[in-house]
Amino acid sequence: MRNIILNLAVSLDGFIEGPNGETDWCIMDDDMGFTDFLDTVDTIFYGRVSYDAWGQYQPDEQSSDMEKEIWKTVHSKAKYVFTRQPGDDLHVNYISTHIVEQVRAIQQQPGRDIWLYGGRSLINSFIHSDLINVFRLSYHPVVLGGGLPLMGQLQNRINLRHIKTNVFRSGVVELMYEKPID
Repeated sequence: MRNIILNLAVSLDGFIEGPNGETDWCIMDDDMGFTDFLDTVDTIFYGRVSYDAWGQYQPDEQSSDMEKEIWKTVHSKAKYVFTRQPGDDLHVNYISTHIVEQVRAIQQQPGRDIWLYGGRSLINSFIHSDLINVFRLSYHPVVLGGGLPLMGQLQNRINLRHIKTNVFRSGVVELMYEKPID
């Protein structure tokens, strides 16, 4: 079965966006291996708001070659958007009902792992439905003091098993956890 991996940047105080929705604090260095991660997935799950903001994003001409290549790779993946209001993008699969059943069916299909991109509402929905296999959180060396927190109100405790910790020259610390196998 394909894993669903939550791979996300987080501030030290637990926010995934600043008070005004900003993400300019996110660091992307070549030693972070993000392109290696992208090679392990062939599918991306988006919430509607995240897809509208990032699903078609194109870096500007001043962006680094690395950033341009990353976005080209991101856009080459199969995309699923979870929304109550399906859109008309022919390059996207929209899911609005029977979410758990449809996600489980996608996991059973052959292929690489699945990146749960977000946003927070979708992430929390996946947490509540016990659909995330791997938590891969990159803590950035910034305290935002407010914004959109990663976790909403959780109904139950989630016990995880540490897999790996990576520390990058920028000061980003990536923590990886998985759900223990019962």
